[in-house]
Amino acid sequence: MNFFHTHISPKAMELAAETLRSTFVSEGKRVREFEEELTRTLGLFRPVAVNSGTSALHLALVLAGIGPGDEVILPAQTFVASGMVILMCGAKPVFADIQPHTGNLDPASVRSKITSRTKAVMAVHWAGCPCDMDEINAIAREHKLAVVEDAAHALGATYKSRPVGFLSRFTAFSFQAIKHLTTGDGGALCCLDEAECEEAKRRRWFGIDRVRHLPSILGERQYKLENVGFKYHLNDLGAAIGLGNLPDIPGNLARHRQIAAAYQDAFRKVPGMTLLNYPADRVSSWWLFTVLVERCEDFVRALKDRGVPASVVHQRIDRNPVFGGPNQDLVNQTCFDEHQIALPVHVGLADADVKQVIEAVNAGW
Repeated sequence: MNFFHTHISPKAMELAAETLRSTFVSEGKRVREFEEELTRTLGLFRPVAVNSGTSALHLALVLAGIGPGDEVILPAQTFVASGMVILMCGAKPVFADIQPHTGNLDPASVRSKITSRTKAVMAVHWAGCPCDMDEINAIAREHKLAVVEDAAHALGATYKSRPVGFLSRFTAFSFQAIKHLTTGDGGALCCLDEAECEEAKRRRWFGIDRVRHLPSILGERQYKLENVGFKYHLNDLGAAIGLGNLPDIPGNLARHRQIAAAYQDAFRKVPGMTLLNYPADRVSSWWLFTVLVERCEDFVRALKDRGVPASVVHQRIDRNPVFGGPNQDLVNQTCFDEHQIALPVHVGLADADVKQVIEAVNAGW
């Protein structure tokens, strides 16, 4: 049994082979088709396909005007990429606390961290369950801050019946190998503002507009760049893989939710284990099934002996010196970090595997 699973559909293989045979493998028609299908299939708003979720996050901060001396508030409960993109802009990551039983950013802590230098809030949807976005966006409007959602875990999640990717000024998704949807590696940035969406499309390829900047008789595209751009575009080969995988995503998401429901039912009264809270007004994508347990290392060893993998996945990133070291005032984060562990939840699990996980946990540790 594996903790993660990479889903590549037969259709994805077929489209990838077709794209390779065409020899047109850089950014082209497949990327445009993929962006259109992301909207049709999953409700993403103006998705701009890029080569990683990290690129999407960085591009969002660039479009928001984040630069040296600015501060961006985020949780420490995330992957290092969330903080790295802030440093890449020359800005300072400021860590707010999380809610103790969701792992998500606490709006009250966000408010307490705002200074005159704060320019943005990055909300990370831990394990795929959306943050309290109405409260976070209200704080942002009050203080004129940009909101960037790190939705690397949350493809297909909804908040008050609206899809993640349709809630805030910027939303970044990851299509890395082990996510719900993979393009091999890749991501997308959703922008509510049409002008920012068009700028994202230019900035993802050095600031050059591939549609309007046409080649002259001499061959090179005609352009005069005024802003720094990046080589962040997704290519047609990755887009072909994504296009082939997309039809399976609704069914795959349903399977994630089915497994999570089985776990929730089985683990509700397990001694030494606490389930996270999932508010009724949102639907998680269940990229992870995180629980809080006593004696984490004993728990992991016991499950390993029974053939079941378990993983913390990501511990608090502020422990890294590059981010300044652990913040002592993040009380909930400290407690969460001491007890969090995740169990496998993916479409590669058969019903027998799910039963094995449940029996392994119920056997105790």
